[in-house]
Amino acid sequence: MKAKGMPKESAQPPSPFIRRHIGPDAAEAASMLEALGYPSLDAMIDAAVPARIRAKAIPAFPGRGEAETLAELRALASQNKVLRSYIGMGYHNCVTPPVILRNVLENPGWYTPYTPYQAEISQGRLEALLNFQTMVMDLTGLEVANASLLDEGTAAAEAMTLSRAVKAAEGPGSFFVSRDCHPQTIAVVQTRAKPLGIRVVVGDHASFDFSSAPGVFGALVQYPDTHGTVNDYRSFCAKAREAGALVTVAADLLALTLLTPPGEFGADIAVGSTQRFGVPLGYGGPHAAYFATKDAYKRQMPGRVVGVSKDSRGRPALRLALQTREQHIRREKATSNICTAQVLLAVMASMYAVYHGPDGLREIAARVRRLAEALAEGLKKLGYRVDDAVRFDTVRVPVSPASLQTIVSDAQAAGINLRVIDHQSIGVSLDETASESDVADILKAFSLGKPVDLDVAGLAARTPPIPENLVRRSAFLKEAVFHLYHSETEMMRYLKRLQSKDVSLADSMIPLGSCTMKLNAAAEMLPITWPGFADIHPFAPAGQAQGYRALFEQLERRLSDLTGFEAISLMPNAGSQGEYAGLLAIRAWHESRGEGKRDVCLIPQSAHGTNPASAALAGFRVAVVACDAQGNVDLADLRAKAQEHAADLAALMITYPSTHGVFEETILDITKIVHERGGQVYMDGANLNALVGLCRPADLGADVCHFNLHKTFCIPHGGGGPGMGPIGVRSHLAPFLPGHPIASPAREPRGVGPVSAAPWGSAGILPISWAFISMMGSEGLAQATKAAILNANYVAKRLAGHFPVLYKGQSGLVAHECILDCRAFKESAGVTVEDIAKRLMDYGFHAPTVSFPVSGTLMVEPTESESKAELDRFCEAMTAIRGEIGEIDSGKADKADNVLKNAPHTADMAASDAWTHPYSREKAAFPAPWSRERKLWPSVGRVDGAYGDRNFVCSCAPLESYVG
Repeated sequence: MKAKGMPKESAQPPSPFIRRHIGPDAAEAASMLEALGYPSLDAMIDAAVPARIRAKAIPAFPGRGEAETLAELRALASQNKVLRSYIGMGYHNCVTPPVILRNVLENPGWYTPYTPYQAEISQGRLEALLNFQTMVMDLTGLEVANASLLDEGTAAAEAMTLSRAVKAAEGPGSFFVSRDCHPQTIAVVQTRAKPLGIRVVVGDHASFDFSSAPGVFGALVQYPDTHGTVNDYRSFCAKAREAGALVTVAADLLALTLLTPPGEFGADIAVGSTQRFGVPLGYGGPHAAYFATKDAYKRQMPGRVVGVSKDSRGRPALRLALQTREQHIRREKATSNICTAQVLLAVMASMYAVYHGPDGLREIAARVRRLAEALAEGLKKLGYRVDDAVRFDTVRVPVSPASLQTIVSDAQAAGINLRVIDHQSIGVSLDETASESDVADILKAFSLGKPVDLDVAGLAARTPPIPENLVRRSAFLKEAVFHLYHSETEMMRYLKRLQSKDVSLADSMIPLGSCTMKLNAAAEMLPITWPGFADIHPFAPAGQAQGYRALFEQLERRLSDLTGFEAISLMPNAGSQGEYAGLLAIRAWHESRGEGKRDVCLIPQSAHGTNPASAALAGFRVAVVACDAQGNVDLADLRAKAQEHAADLAALMITYPSTHGVFEETILDITKIVHERGGQVYMDGANLNALVGLCRPADLGADVCHFNLHKTFCIPHGGGGPGMGPIGVRSHLAPFLPGHPIASPAREPRGVGPVSAAPWGSAGILPISWAFISMMGSEGLAQATKAAILNANYVAKRLAGHFPVLYKGQSGLVAHECILDCRAFKESAGVTVEDIAKRLMDYGFHAPTVSFPVSGTLMVEPTESESKAELDRFCEAMTAIRGEIGEIDSGKADKADNVLKNAPHTADMAASDAWTHPYSREKAAFPAPWSRERKLWPSVGRVDGAYGDRNFVCSCAPLESYVG
């Protein structure tokens, strides 16, 4: 046995970071291997991972220590030039209140939790997201909002598909988009529309005739528009309504503190970004988009919705509401492939509103508008013909082609980025960080070397009022939460109070199968708030982002080495978006060969729900392939389906290792069957944590694969986002990777359009994965994979006598996760898998994945980061719960009134004077020795989901409800 993780001999000493990332040390690993009956880790891996899929060779690279890695990242960050960017286009500099920066963004209590499916131990995040929804509903004037989407461009595309679904448009139909929307938004909408056959009509909203295009079911306008004009859309909305079309308004939330909200002038849907509410630019992301609509459309709305329900004692409790309308559950019937959100960023944006309150937000917005008006007046005095349109923060300046480059260059020399709209106009978008001196600097750049003697303060003092038809009259953010926490002391305590209601990796392991909740090391997280990475505008000149470009190239090279793919795209900002981008590349490749008729996508029954949803959105027809009794793809059925669709077979989507947690021995046969019939193979990379350093997807026959950087490569889950889902492709698909109209305007036309609003997705979090790969090195990454497989098999072995392990490989081993069968307990004791999940909370654990991929089971993935002690603690909890089930079986415990049916038990339940249960308070609240020492109490009893859906509420209570 070697040192921790048991590295083989190397010419270079292993990185010390490896032993910090991998949980079991050498002695623990030896003990675990002994329990499994293997003399060494390599012997166990040889038994678990089929020899025919092992990589022949993977390029080696050394691991580096934390200090060395951070020094190199500082050097990369220093290559980026942080200018004052007034480019706008939906991205703005802002101030992240330090209390939010320190207590949310930099706090593992907020960035390491999982999606709040287990509501009783997620009440803190759910409350923060309820605040987010309330903020969005209030500012947009609409009746329901979700808990965030990925970015403004994809939110607009989601509005398009919702509009078509609501209107049940016959045939593909048409969607109108104003030419004055942000260009990246237009491009994303066009990308999403093409495979669905939707005709996107881009034009002037003022002159558009709804009868001029066939079957117009919806329209999109920008408010204020991309050039800064605040249009009155009342008549446009009326015309759309008369034509039977829904209107979506992409609106700036800060502007809505001053302007009439979309819901009050006839809009059906509002979308946009909350980035300027305290979230750093991050070279394009991650940022939380918002989506609001009318109550009538809530069941078609994409994304997650937090709702108010009640717990087992009738007290208010929060949960994710209307979950059956989540798009990944709809599978091939989905109208969206969004099953991810941007929770961490939505929390930041909501807390920005909590911190400032309505008066503070209005004051920030008014100040920005005053400076924009001062700039416009100053430019007029310099001789520019700036129009008198109503504006909020942006001024469009007509200039001569001869002077344009001089102005832009002079501005850059002064440390300022301006937007070049076209060859004879420049845009300037001011923001929260701008000052009177910044406006003076901008005016100087426009003076073309002439002296400027303008009183910016005096110009700002003469700001004209907003016209009556556009001014906001309605109140917003009346709820108590937006009025109580304006001092830092109160804000700090509020954030801490919410954090204490949630289970995170700072509390215990989160053993979720298929989700890979591993360590997010502090050294990996540190760089994301450095100005050199955090404060770069996504459309800044390329020369100002050389550090980012170098980081991208290095990360792409490492991902290519590890997976075998020749080309990588970092654009997809979620796993679902990676699936979508990969399928579009396959579709475009077939079309380039004159085989556009290929439109069938084979998907095994065991696939992730996002797979069929993504296939449907990419315009494919889904054919389901059966699995055998061992959970493997049924080769005979695959061969039959592939032959049946040989003429129109486009692709197979397969997860490897399988969603059932095993290495399928026949993967090479599977990919060969598809290739022989003209199809391409899409490999879902959700389980890449079982492959890195041992196997490469491209070597297994995959043509495309997405990599969940928030799973395998350590970007934190953030309570349900951010995520990143870059894709790798073989060389023949490289020309068909997504392009971007701003970052790659001259790109080969065969490529598909953008799948994210920003060219490199959520670039601001890529330093996390870069740091992880750098510190682990190729050897450390392979050790991590082996440790993940070891940990999963150790858990499976310890629990197999209590919970049958549903699927295993031919060697009797699992991959990196195992499925525990709990179905028999419902018959014998009336205990459901949900009862077990809730009882685990009393032991201090988040539940494994419930009822996926098999109903009535728990899927456990311990990851490589958990120590043997933590694994043992979890196994002891599960074993004790099995004993509690046995007590019900034997009649010792009441079948209806027992610790499982009443779980979880809150502190006030245990301390209540009224205790009527036949078991003790101690058994309820302190079922294991460690629960006395490290107890995170569920803050509510079991939540009644059905009640919440029947009595749907998705916003905070009004201030009046707190009186008395």
